[in-house]
Amino acid sequence: MGGETAAAAAAAAATKPGRRILVAVDEGDESVQALRWCLGTFAAASRGDTVILLYVRPPPPAYSVLDASGYLFAEEVTAAIDRYSREVADAVVEKAQKLCTLYSKDVDGSDHEMKVEAKVAVGDARAVICHMADKLGADVLVMGSHGYGFFKRAVLGSVSDYCLRNASCPVLIVKP
Repeated sequence: MGGETAAAAAAAAATKPGRRILVAVDEGDESVQALRWCLGTFAAASRGDTVILLYVRPPPPAYSVLDASGYLFAEEVTAAIDRYSREVADAVVEKAQKLCTLYSKDVDGSDHEMKVEAKVAVGDARAVICHMADKLGADVLVMGSHGYGFFKRAVLGSVSDYCLRNASCPVLIVKP
């Protein structure tokens, strides 16, 4: 009986307007697929939602780099890596925002009244995504999965598995 009540509450929450939907985006096709699914499913079902696009940049290297002669050029290399990381983040977020614009209108031209926010954070993707879901008051976290098998997930770790276990809100993983 308690399961029926929980299921009814989850169904009601899924269709309420004004949800805060956090979508983790990265360079992969899987995150684009997850964003498309989210926009096509949630945008079609509700008005007034806020879609928050979150891109997590890797932390800067904490070590110095030496060239073949032993010359230390960490400052230049670190600056170049940081600049490249920012460019990638900007490109990913811009692509995701364009996709949101495409989905913001109904077939008949009416507006979904969907708000889109973009956030870029730095750190370990797993921890940052879970932290931001809590900090931003996300009603649901949507993310893609690379579809790794058991062994690869065990060796490499899985951001989606970590978030599924540790996020403070429901997590929806869109499989490839």
